[in-house]
Amino acid sequence: MLNRIIIKLSGEAIGADCGYNDTVIDSIVSQIATIVQAGTEVSLTIGGGNIWRGLQARPDMDRVKADQMGMLATVINAVYLQEAFKRQNVKAHIATPIPVGTVSTLYEKDRCLSLMAQGIVVIHAAGIGHPMFSTDTVTALRAAELGADCALYAKNIDGVYDSDPKRNPNARKYQILSYQTAIANNLQAADMTALHLSKDSRIPAYMFGLSEPNSIINAAAYPETNNLKGTYIHVDKEDKFYD
Repeated sequence: MLNRIIIKLSGEAIGADCGYNDTVIDSIVSQIATIVQAGTEVSLTIGGGNIWRGLQARPDMDRVKADQMGMLATVINAVYLQEAFKRQNVKAHIATPIPVGTVSTLYEKDRCLSLMAQGIVVIHAAGIGHPMFSTDTVTALRAAELGADCALYAKNIDGVYDSDPKRNPNARKYQILSYQTAIANNLQAADMTALHLSKDSRIPAYMFGLSEPNSIINAAAYPETNNLKGTYIHVDKEDKFYD
């Protein structure tokens, strides 16, 4: 198992239309509990797309205001997840880069590392506190700051392809992908800023399908991930497609 990880969850992964899919959430929480019990330190970032989609929801809005609403949506989701962890007797702590009253504490690296070392899941919400940045970027940033072994991106798609598999039936999925290829070919594995940040900090990422059984447990079992056919993105390794 990896020693320290950060998991990116989109808002759409846990619900839709301002609601929550408790079956999915309970599965996610149960898997994370298993990982924590095995000794892996876990933090996660949460999106807010089930509540608010920014300019996609209202294209004529001011970008700053739309992004601020998105950051607040992630805080709401973080509180919901914290309660879901509580129901399964897992301690979780919410950290934000902006003051949110008594809901969270301000993000601080050493505090988060101490909590994670105690088996407490740290939930990062409210992005980086500024507009124009995605939760992918926040994930890469926190991974670099906290010295994560890997950033795990739970997706609605099961990996990174060389073209859109919905449009191209012959699209090939990468087993291993270099950051350089992902960036140069704009493969949309993650936000471009996130890819550059992870490349510079030399932290690998793993893109996988959340819908696969025990996907989070399998993703955290690196390098023994034969039961999960996602895509590893590395700095030094050569590109490789699945056979």
